[in-house]
Amino acid sequence: MSLNRNEKAAVVDGVSAQAARSQTLALAEYRGLTVAHLDKLRRQARDNGVYLHVLKNTLARRAVAGTPFEVASDAMVGPLIYGFSEDAVAAAKVVSDFAKGNDKLVVKGGAYAGKLLDANGIKALASIPSREVLIAQVAGLLKSPIQRMAGVIAAVAEQKGGAEAPAEAPAA
Repeated sequence: MSLNRNEKAAVVDGVSAQAARSQTLALAEYRGLTVAHLDKLRRQARDNGVYLHVLKNTLARRAVAGTPFEVASDAMVGPLIYGFSEDAVAAAKVVSDFAKGNDKLVVKGGAYAGKLLDANGIKALASIPSREVLIAQVAGLLKSPIQRMAGVIAAVAEQKGGAEAPAEAPAA
């Protein structure tokens, strides 16, 4: 179904607005995917806060013009699905994880922080832990010295308490 000029402008505006809020763009070729697979991919994307959309490449190029994702314009060829995410790794993770389980979805590339990423770059970005996991890891690192200090203080207190207590008679 063909879009008229106003509808195309609305699509470009919507995608441009999403691109302005996003940190990452992931591109994947979806040739051969069934509707059921696309629905599953879209559901996973929604659950992870990823804006996933099938677009005409000319409209996508217009939408990303003037944004950090403009570097990916040359990679926008063929039947592509576009994934934008505010989280730095969410779009890459959704597309890469789905591609692992379905050989019909082929990761083509994307962009992050104004840099063009190839398929391996997107897969590497997807392997980075999520923001929540990284925060938990940092909190664990910060907590570790305090726990160790408490353990040392408890051991010193035990030693002092043990030195003053009478020793038990040796067993015969």
